[in-house]
Amino acid sequence: MKILVVSDTHGRDEELETVVEREKPFDMLIHCGDVEGREFFIEALAECPCCLIAGNNDFFSDLPHEDEITFCGHRALVTHGHYYGVSLDISGVIEEAASRDCDMVFFGHTHKPVTAEKGGVFAMNPGSLSYPRQPGRKPSYGVLTVRGDGSYKAEIRYLEDF
Repeated sequence: MKILVVSDTHGRDEELETVVEREKPFDMLIHCGDVEGREFFIEALAECPCCLIAGNNDFFSDLPHEDEITFCGHRALVTHGHYYGVSLDISGVIEEAASRDCDMVFFGHTHKPVTAEKGGVFAMNPGSLSYPRQPGRKPSYGVLTVRGDGSYKAEIRYLEDF
């Protein structure tokens, strides 16, 4: 199973369209918030199951603030992350995932890509396709490939590397 993970697109669709076309086919799209009114566009663009979360800039959205999803034997918390202080430290969001019996957590908010594992919980922030904030400011996204036995490979990919 191939899962495309994005966040913080802030209504700017060009980069997302490029990534979707580049990464097709994939089986699921996870958007970790700050879609800014583009949820219907994103679902249509992906052409597969989507998990879309409201971020701190999705003021008038009906999207949930969090979701818990299951795939290939994994249980994941999907959140924007701002309620868990991810700008300072990702420990809080990892602890929240563990408290919900999730072995993965996907989040955004910081616009900085990161993958980490702590206490048996894998965490991924794909960064931002629209407004990256990490050194070098390269637009980024994540790809999670899960094998039939539940093992997985997680990658942060950059728009300009292709």
